[in-house]
Amino acid sequence: MALKSAGILMYRLREGRLEVLLVHPGGPFWRRKDLGSWSVPKGSFEEDEDPFQAALREFFEETGFEARGRFIELTPLRQPGGKLIFCWAVEGELDAEAVQSNTFTMEWPPHSGRLAEFPEVDRAGWFPLELARQKIIPGQAGFIEELVNILDQG
Repeated sequence: MALKSAGILMYRLREGRLEVLLVHPGGPFWRRKDLGSWSVPKGSFEEDEDPFQAALREFFEETGFEARGRFIELTPLRQPGGKLIFCWAVEGELDAEAVQSNTFTMEWPPHSGRLAEFPEVDRAGWFPLELARQKIIPGQAGFIEELVNILDQG
């Protein structure tokens, strides 16, 4: 069974320029990583679950905010590891500093026998296109490019 995720790419116009909301993964492996490490808020979903409903749920779980508005379905992207990501774009506004994520538990440090809890997302930010293209995980960059094309046409 192929892994699948669904997410929401929120965008806004600020002073005539497009910005997108990206989130940084929490946990010790991502702590010092920046460029090429940020993501659209997204998460896995079950085979029998509707991808759009999963995207809405995952956005809420990773940000603490509900995404509302006119959603634009973007073309799913297959990641280098095989995962297929479904994504919808929506114009919106939220305070990136107020983002609160759900958590996960893992053994940390490795082989210590101790469990530690970490947020799935440790921070969020609004980024202009040039910076967003550098920050986002390369396999997800196509979502930004497709959004730009759609907005340029409409």
